[in-house]
Amino acid sequence: MNGEGEKFSLGGVHEWQFGLPVLILTISSLGILSIYSASQNVAHNFEWAPLYLKQITWVVIGGVAFLVMSAYDYHRLSRYAYVLYVLSLLLLVLVSFAGRSTRGAQRWLEIGSFSFQPSEVAKVMLVVMLARYFSTWPSTGVLHRIIIPVILMFPGFLLILLQPDLGTAITYLFVFLTIILFVGPWTRSLIFGFFGILMVLPFLWKGLWMPLRAYQKERILAFLDPTLDPMGQGYQALQSKIAIGSGQLSGQGLYGATQSQLQFLPDGYTDFAFAVFAEQWGFLGVVILLFLYYLLFMMMIGIGERAKDLFGVILVIGITAMLSFCLMVNIGMTVGLLPIVGIPLPLMSYGGTTLVMTFAVLGLLLNIKRRRFSS
Repeated sequence: MNGEGEKFSLGGVHEWQFGLPVLILTISSLGILSIYSASQNVAHNFEWAPLYLKQITWVVIGGVAFLVMSAYDYHRLSRYAYVLYVLSLLLLVLVSFAGRSTRGAQRWLEIGSFSFQPSEVAKVMLVVMLARYFSTWPSTGVLHRIIIPVILMFPGFLLILLQPDLGTAITYLFVFLTIILFVGPWTRSLIFGFFGILMVLPFLWKGLWMPLRAYQKERILAFLDPTLDPMGQGYQALQSKIAIGSGQLSGQGLYGATQSQLQFLPDGYTDFAFAVFAEQWGFLGVVILLFLYYLLFMMMIGIGERAKDLFGVILVIGITAMLSFCLMVNIGMTVGLLPIVGIPLPLMSYGGTTLVMTFAVLGLLLNIKRRRFSS
């Protein structure tokens, strides 16, 4: 089928004209419902509004960011890529001196009553910077393809790790490695090098284990066996599994999800949003949610396949890697397959900076799609 009809063909979900914004709003709406249920007994602890109303506010702001980024010519980002990346690094440096500390981590900057997390901005600026770099520098040589990119990436990775924010630092590194593997031609060497590191890891374990902070060691041990500390580091992992299991086939509903509503599961509206959703909507709801994410990522991959230039392709690769990694790790840690780290569930977890930046990068993808036929 030719012409406008192609946009609605079942053969390619990424061609549906309004598919991307509809999916984004659908997943975000499910997140708001989960936050509403999980935070009913904690809303009074916050200043001007319940958490679900704050999340609606962030969705509105994110929608504006989505529209702006979808209209702004993404090629202009290439011109300012290095400047934007340096500014994001300066924000990370500022956090280490003037950031707000919560739960032993110094990750937020405050401007009046408003606070935001610069590490979320830095992840996106890393993708923009690498897209500019690899679309303009020579395509061969270890120096240009490996060494210089590592030098450019490392300050941001180190600053995030020192906050400490292990989850964001791991995401940052994963995005970097994904882009490096994509641009090649050192893919095979990097894969063999990675497995080589895994082989010698037992011999390096002492050197890797000793620098870890006490709570990070406890989290790893709790992941291996949550019952070692069921009321401490293993508590969240155990309660998350109980919440997911209690959802059964069709869920407990918005008002019957006792694990989250009675606060047996801490942070149910942030890092454990998936567990809360699974308790509320059950196995059937989880299947629908995962199908929505599947459609979202298929659209993102379709945009990358049809991008007209290397800069746009690398932007799509980096953004897709960032969001898919967050999705996999968040779900993996809530079901007990991965250690618990502070990685939010895209579009569903409570948090202003993360949500707005996610809307912004998805708007950027729509921009790339719209301009694939332009000169």
